[in-house]
Amino acid sequence: MKKILKKVIVSLAVVAVFLSMSCSDRNATNIEAKNSSESSTHVVIDHLGKSVEVPNEINNVVVTDIYPLPSVLTIFFDSADKIVGMAPPSMIAAKNSLLSELYPNILNAKTNFISGANINMEELIKLNPDVVFYPASDPTEGELLSNAGIPAIAISVNKWDYNAIETLNNWIDLISQVFNVNDRAEIAKKYSNDVLELVKDRVKDIKDEDRRRAFFLFQYNENQMMTSGRNFFGNWWAEAIGAKNVASELTKDNSVAVNMEQVYDWNPDLIYITNFTTAYPNDLYDNTIGNYNWSEIDAVKNKECYKMPLGMYRTYTPGIDTPITLYYLAKCAYPDLFSDINIVEEVKKYYKEVFNINLTDSQVDKIFNPNKAAGQGFSDGK
Repeated sequence: MKKILKKVIVSLAVVAVFLSMSCSDRNATNIEAKNSSESSTHVVIDHLGKSVEVPNEINNVVVTDIYPLPSVLTIFFDSADKIVGMAPPSMIAAKNSLLSELYPNILNAKTNFISGANINMEELIKLNPDVVFYPASDPTEGELLSNAGIPAIAISVNKWDYNAIETLNNWIDLISQVFNVNDRAEIAKKYSNDVLELVKDRVKDIKDEDRRRAFFLFQYNENQMMTSGRNFFGNWWAEAIGAKNVASELTKDNSVAVNMEQVYDWNPDLIYITNFTTAYPNDLYDNTIGNYNWSEIDAVKNKECYKMPLGMYRTYTPGIDTPITLYYLAKCAYPDLFSDINIVEEVKKYYKEVFNINLTDSQVDKIFNPNKAAGQGFSDGK
């Protein structure tokens, strides 16, 4: 009986060892398969809080109607080769900015897959995108892309209350998750945050009654005038440089239409003109557009109207040039407080330190004297 029991115990032990080895082999196989799977894709969390599985190797990128993003991606890669599709307004900016001069391949991107916010899925699929960036404000667009089997990543414009630097930093963070190719995210974030802190520190002691009264001419043509109320980028820019946005009483999200009577009542002493319009300061000084009469506005009387810069994209929105734009707007508003800031040298320093790009004097001049054509194609508050 003892011999039989011993044989049974030995047999069970052998079976246990065999099962253990078999399970170990299966586990090893499963882990290997899992690792193999993980090596080809990874998961990122987009600005809608959604988990999106994206390939590790991304060669074709499409950006729908987030107009500044192609320029951010291009600088991030130090190449435009991955950008195969973007919206027409992004292309107009690229053609009329340093973006196409530094990265001419950006002009190869297709724009025929989108009109406004309307996507032609057949044309988009022809681009064979590995990933598509779309606006977080339009989750339906994300569903459309996901249902087509395309990794779709939501990018937010207003999640951070139109704070241009915080928005840019979060864009770069997400791009870093998606591509994980270099350390530019931390370098760019540090530079931007340092500039913001410097500007805030210098303007913090300005008395309320001495703060400049700024008006942002967002879009402007013979038929309409649009500005930034409290809930748009202009309000953040004004507060960041220690000024007051004269239109802050307007609470509509994004841009808002105004008339000349309202501008008379506000009577700004400082006007910033974006590159979402072809207008230049002389168009206000000489009343060359429509039937508007700017002659009684303090900013016009004192020749304090300024065209916003255009580096890689229209700088009113978040983008690669956001920290430099902050310096520029602050220096225009308070030249004495920022007399030591050489804007040309700062631009060169920024592009070199963060993106390893050596700008020439001519290229810097183009940033601060942008091509009027960059403002073409905008007829509403988009």
